[in-house]
Amino acid sequence: MSTMENLRERVRGQIFTAGDEGYDDARRVYNAMHDKRPKVVVRCENAGDVMAVVDYARTNELELAVRGGSHSVPGFGTVDEGVVIDLSGLRNVRVDPVSRTARAGGGATWGDFNAATHAFGLATTGGIISTTGVGGLTLGGGIGYLARGLGLSCDNLISADVVTADGQFLIASEKENEDLFWALRGGGGNFGVVTALEFRLAPVSTVYGGPMLFEMSDAAAVLAGFRDLIDDAPEELGGFPAFQLAPPLPFIPENRHGEPFTLIVACWAGDPERGESAVAAFREFAPVVAEHVGPMPYPALNSAFDGLVPAGLQHYWKANFVTELTDEAIQAHLRHATGLPAVNSTVHIYPINGACHRVTPDATAFAYRDAKFATVIAGMWPDPAQNAAGTEWVRSYYDDVAQHSEAGGYVNFMADDDQGRIRDNYKGNYDRLVEVKRKYDPGNLFHLNQNIAP
Repeated sequence: MSTMENLRERVRGQIFTAGDEGYDDARRVYNAMHDKRPKVVVRCENAGDVMAVVDYARTNELELAVRGGSHSVPGFGTVDEGVVIDLSGLRNVRVDPVSRTARAGGGATWGDFNAATHAFGLATTGGIISTTGVGGLTLGGGIGYLARGLGLSCDNLISADVVTADGQFLIASEKENEDLFWALRGGGGNFGVVTALEFRLAPVSTVYGGPMLFEMSDAAAVLAGFRDLIDDAPEELGGFPAFQLAPPLPFIPENRHGEPFTLIVACWAGDPERGESAVAAFREFAPVVAEHVGPMPYPALNSAFDGLVPAGLQHYWKANFVTELTDEAIQAHLRHATGLPAVNSTVHIYPINGACHRVTPDATAFAYRDAKFATVIAGMWPDPAQNAAGTEWVRSYYDDVAQHSEAGGYVNFMADDDQGRIRDNYKGNYDRLVEVKRKYDPGNLFHLNQNIAP
């Protein structure tokens, strides 16, 4: 049996147990709803550290949580009386500008990634918040500003370094361990610990975009207009409609701060000279109350909303894929959108057509290649006293829009009470995912996730 002494001998990174200086910081995660006390947190510095910790957890029959960027809303990056692999020591990003590829450590955030790639005028599809982990987002699929033009993050994945449940180190790609590579692209953290990821990059440097605020009375027209326009818009045009309480920002009239608005967050990633005219199409839907739109470095847009979602908020989210955003679905949104619990809370309706649809449903684990939108109802607030009311708002909102949505949803937006939706989330790919799970993790060591049981 691997003992704590053995673990300390094998691991180069820091080890934190209860009573150690820094333990409370080491066990803290992004969603403050989850306040757990692991037996040990290991801040790994390399793949060898990860192999040692996996061996320790398996041989001692301890629950194992894997933490990348730490954003996991369900709290899967921590566990009571178990073992936490913290990948935050693996954040290096190396760019090859000639081959237009980048290799990121399993603990890198999109802020880390964008800072490295932007220096060369390159990017790939990341998320909407720069503090999101590269690994977690990609393993779940990877929806972001650039998805219509470049595909999902997982569509741009070339290879992954993986430590499997038996403590072995594997490389997964189109040429090695192809079944594992297929499953990693959308199947989440079910199959191992990903210690590094290699991506294809594309020329993206300056984008034209930012938030545009519309009155809630115009919400139906704005959502319907976006739905119709984005269906066959140039694939360089990204962004999404949203609902948001107006934060206290200088470009928003002060007497409107705290009021609910409909937004379009625009992102044109093509020829900069065409950006202004491309984004102007959104202004035709309804009068704009306020906007902060213009040319900016892509990393600036990717981090623009970081201030609204700092670590330490309370989070409860729900999600669905949407094949058609019908007028009835829009009305369901409007019945709840004005009830946003806090300025941090939001609802986003991400378009996932364009390049995302050119990948067949069975080419990767991400199965919803016919869905046009991915909706997230992101309940976020600072005060734990709001938890009951905020959670109820999310659930009632979800129950209403679910009647106009697909059965499955994007796993990166799922809550910890969504385990019953796993098969729906993967549709026809589920049985194949179970086969891969049985091969690489037959004992279900990696079960703190949207779990695909072997």
